[in-house]
Amino acid sequence: MIFDALTLNLLCPTLPFTEHLHKKQRQSPHFGNQSTALASQDSSGDSPLKTLIHPTAVIHPKSELHPTVEVGAYAVIGAHVKVGPETIIGAHVVLEGPCEIGARNQIFTGAAIGMEPQDLKFVGEPTWVKIGDNNLIREYVTINRATGAGEATVIGNNNLLMAYVHVAHNCVIEDNVIIANSVALAGHVHIESRARLSGVLGVHQFVRIGGMSMVGGLARVDRDVPPYMLVEGNPARVRTLNLVGLKRSGMCSEDLQILKKAFRILYRSGLSFKDALEKLEQLGETEQLQHLRRFLLLSQMSGRRGLIPGKGKRTVSDE
Repeated sequence: MIFDALTLNLLCPTLPFTEHLHKKQRQSPHFGNQSTALASQDSSGDSPLKTLIHPTAVIHPKSELHPTVEVGAYAVIGAHVKVGPETIIGAHVVLEGPCEIGARNQIFTGAAIGMEPQDLKFVGEPTWVKIGDNNLIREYVTINRATGAGEATVIGNNNLLMAYVHVAHNCVIEDNVIIANSVALAGHVHIESRARLSGVLGVHQFVRIGGMSMVGGLARVDRDVPPYMLVEGNPARVRTLNLVGLKRSGMCSEDLQILKKAFRILYRSGLSFKDALEKLEQLGETEQLQHLRRFLLLSQMSGRRGLIPGKGKRTVSDE
């Protein structure tokens, strides 16, 4: 049976029939030809108003969508979901609140964001998913809300989460991170900016992955990945510096040479953790070296899982 737009609005009062983008024509991959969208006339009777929300989408009246948001067919948006300007929500996407999504994100078919955490400690307390701007969230990605009243699962800006990535409760993904297909992040994982995770790998809960590091495909990541390093294997081991990523970042040759020396001290010298840190202090005070030393020290604190070792018989993580 085919219903016109007015009939659909009467049958499904949650549909945002009055949300239109005034005097702006855009081609959307979720609508195909713009003529398939609902149309009406503005108050002057001149130009048609084109809605960017597909008539089959179900949107809760307590959600808040910017007028420029596009919503594809059969998407479901629940209460207490806030979506910022120019974000595109694909077909069959499910958004549950509380959830905040920023501007210019693209969420592809079948993604499920803001669902309850898969955590038996969760008892219905108010928690969040908070997503920044300019993220690409591909098909069937799942992002769960946090556990613990007032806590949030956080995605920053300019990230790419490829198809079937799972982001569990209380995870933090900073900025400019790329996570390839079928990666599973357990609860409380923290990924620093510009890290790269290859496909089909698992990350243990409470692990921290350092900035500008690279994790190879199929790895089992059960401890912290130091910044700037390339980690690979099952169990994962630090293999070398992430030289390709560091060069692509535009890092100057002087800073790169200092990191090469730091790698040799940490993973080739056989020094103890304490002695290796003292040796690192003699290399200087570059921003990268300061961040590396701070990361190594924090990894030894209570509640952290320690460092992934190198491939040698004795590395800094053996302490």
